[in-house]
Amino acid sequence: MTTHDPDRKLIAALDRVALRLADPARQRESEQALRELYDQASTKLYGLAIKVVGNRNWAEDVLQEAFVTIWRSAGDYRASLSPPMAWMGLIVRSRALDFLRRRTSERADAAQELDETISETVAGDSPDPIDTAQASEQAWALHECMRKLEGRQREVLSLAYLRDLSHSELAAQLKLPLGTVKTWIRRGLDQLRGCMARYA
Repeated sequence: MTTHDPDRKLIAALDRVALRLADPARQRESEQALRELYDQASTKLYGLAIKVVGNRNWAEDVLQEAFVTIWRSAGDYRASLSPPMAWMGLIVRSRALDFLRRRTSERADAAQELDETISETVAGDSPDPIDTAQASEQAWALHECMRKLEGRQREVLSLAYLRDLSHSELAAQLKLPLGTVKTWIRRGLDQLRGCMARYA
């Protein structure tokens, strides 16, 4: 076996993954080729994803996204331009960086929403006795408003803001669809705003 045999296998698999683009009747053959490609390359690509995102669970998500991209883009691969692992590695790295950007954005959005909700009802930051009393009242009001939320909504909001979990992390931890988590957070914040306004 020559040192180029692994590359040949990967190139052949990529070519077969792309077959369905030219001939939809070869869909099953393309799916089988993608499975073979995954078996041959996923360990190294997963290692690369871990290096970029620094977390095994995130790396699994990145690897899944990368193989979806490979499935869609296999027809663009040109063996004359780069080795197959380099091409797939570039896709993994790109998906990993996208993942980190999304996660940073989610956390920033979530923190900003809570800051806005609290700042709408919490007065200035000067430490005189009146402000201290008001802050205590507002903390009590926030506690009361949180208590009025439906159990799962309260849990999602608490995890999101007290433990600084992103929407994706919440969905994974609670085993809920990402859309459900986002909806519960949005509705919970709306309810908190309305409730806090009554105490203001």
